[in-house]
Parts: sequence; C-alpha cells; structure tokens
Amino acid sequence: MEKLQAEKEKVERQLAQEQHKIQRLENRAAYYEKRDRRKRAHRLITRGAAIESVVPQTKALSETNFYAFVEQVFALPDTQRLLTEAVSRHAGGD
Repeated sequence: MEKLQAEKEKVERQLAQEQHKIQRLENRAAYYEKRDRRKRAHRLITRGAAIESVVPQTKALSETNFYAFVEQVFALPDTQRLLTEAVSRHAGGD
C-alpha cells in the first residue's frame, strides 16, 4: 500500500510539473502575441501621424472620406510607381 501511495505522489508531482510547463508555454505564446499587436499598433499610429503631419488637411476628413481619399491616391499611376520604387529600394538595402 505504501508503495502505491509513493507512486501516486510521484505521478501527481510529474503531472503538476507538466501542467506548470504547459502554463509557461502558454504565457510565452501570449507574450509574443501581445508584443506583435503592440508593434503593429505602434506602426499604425506612427504612420497615421506621419500622414497628418505631411497633409494636415486630412484631419478634417471623416474616416470613410479618408479611406476613399487614400484609395484614390494609391490608385494613381505615379503613386504606384513611387511606391514600387520605395519598396524596391527598401528590399535592396538602400
């Protein structure tokens, strides 16, 4: 009986250790996910601020009008060309 009790306690300790290991892994995954969300939010805020800085008139637009404006601007051939060049330069390390 004592042998079974000792084995039961050993298995319970192992189970607790594995549960703790799972919790640590879940915490790490949540940390990385939160970090990625924060980086994205920071990037979006920074770029939005840059647009308002360069074109302050956009502050007066509603969200719907702003999106429509941006879609029109980025549909322009010159804008497409400039964007393609900028992306190429960035990818090339310039």
